Amino acid sequence: MITLSAVAGVALVELGMALTPGPNMIHLASRAITQGRRAGLISLSGTAVGFVCYLLAAAAGLSALFAAVPLAFTVVKLAGAAYLAYLAWGMLKPGGRSPFAPAHDLPPVSDARLFSMGLLTNLLNPKIALMYAALLPQFLDPEAGPSWGQLLQLGGVQIIVGLSVNALIMLGAARVSGFLTARPRAMSIQRFTAGGLLGAFALRTALSPTPVSA
Repeated sequence: MITLSAVAGVALVELGMALTPGPNMIHLASRAITQGRRAGLISLSGTAVGFVCYLLAAAAGLSALFAAVPLAFTVVKLAGAAYLAYLAWGMLKPGGRSPFAPAHDLPPVSDARLFSMGLLTNLLNPKIALMYAALLPQFLDPEAGPSWGQLLQLGGVQIIVGLSVNALIMLGAARVSGFLTARPRAMSIQRFTAGGLLGAFALRTALSPTPVSA
């Protein structure tokens, strides 16, 4: 059985990561703004399945694989860092856009497309890859039972916190968008803050240590 401190630690780490602008936030906010809350909820369901895929991979030995093949982890983290840097530049460059800026140029898509885009966005999210490959294993206790069982429990905590934050962001996206659109200065501050945080996380991802095999 995992400890309360491990649960609290994972919850706090995931809360901080979920509140940092990233692919999931950008995708869910943009879809909720352009197609409404129903589209956002469908996209969120794809995000949820993506979390489950990472959880099952972690229980099957994802972190052990990366520890045994450091090059694989290096490729994943650098690709993820490059993607985050690309998103950051999209906000910080002249004429960049905030995740909450109305995106009227996004065409409506089908429910199946919304779900698959939510799933793919989450599977390609470097923050989630690092969470399961490098961060969750740090909360394992050798005396608390099989590692796969602990990972399933800790991953469940991550999923609950992550989906809760993403749902709140999605449900409030239209209201936040309206508030910021009516206040261009606030929109600009939000855009540069989000872009800066995203760029900082890109750098942190690129410099994160490679797991070491036991």
